[in-house]
Amino acid sequence: MGIIQIIISIGAIPAGLSMIIEPNGSGVGMSTEVLLTSPFQDFFLPGIFLLIVNGLFNAAGAFLSFTQNKYAGIFGLMLGIILLLWISIQVYFIGLTHFLQPLFFVIGIIEIVLGYNFYFKMAYRT
Repeated sequence: MGIIQIIISIGAIPAGLSMIIEPNGSGVGMSTEVLLTSPFQDFFLPGIFLLIVNGLFNAAGAFLSFTQNKYAGIFGLMLGIILLLWISIQVYFIGLTHFLQPLFFVIGIIEIVLGYNFYFKMAYRT
């Protein structure tokens, strides 16, 4: 699960920083025109969410996973659900615009399954 969380972090941290630094989306190759049907005028707030939740929290989740922390499973499960919601909301507002959207949706499902398994592995550890 830690590897999946690192992959998510590697994608989310630079993209989130870029959206914060350049809220017009130019740093990630997007335009604010895609946000016309969304509640956002620019990429600043989505960038903060992407950086903190999908980036830094997944990095923390990877640390918990690699150290076999008893909270790693529930943390991974919750982060996987959040990633699915993030992608679903993104596709709802801006449409399916890039191959990374379905890819990270599948990665979110994998994170949920691994988090669930890790949680029950730790819960029944003797």
